[in-house]
Amino acid sequence: MEHESTNSQSETEQHTSPLAHLPDTGRLMALDLGTKTIGVAISDGVRLTATPLETIKRKKFTSDATRICEIISQHQIGGIVIGLPLNMDGTEGPRAQSTRAFARNLKSRTDLPIAFWDERLSTAAVTRTLIEADVSRAKRAEVVDKLAASFILQGALDHLGT
Repeated sequence: MEHESTNSQSETEQHTSPLAHLPDTGRLMALDLGTKTIGVAISDGVRLTATPLETIKRKKFTSDATRICEIISQHQIGGIVIGLPLNMDGTEGPRAQSTRAFARNLKSRTDLPIAFWDERLSTAAVTRTLIEADVSRAKRAEVVDKLAASFILQGALDHLGT
């Protein structure tokens, strides 16, 4: 999997750890950016588990970013992980470019480090789990985005080895 950050790093540093520029301690937040919603998850203080937090209904960037910044403040977030929707062959398409543009714009609103994490199949995996658990279609629609964010964050936490 290819993971990148918005900070400039040498090629060696990127291959050492894709999340190396995130702080060593403190809660992390993950965002799963959809066209209509943003799934949000946060880690616990010792970074063992990711917990789904909420689903933000997208409006305009300003209101979306304001809500994200409120969550950052409320939960003392130290870094942000954004799911990067790569194509199955690992290339970047329009959705990945849109995600990178969102991250650039968010960077103007917060000085927290932002890292990207490969989110391929996260929504599909979460949806499959919910179907296996016999969760109704309406209930799945309510929770899938924040659960996908939690799936993304848990992958990043596991990679960090905490």
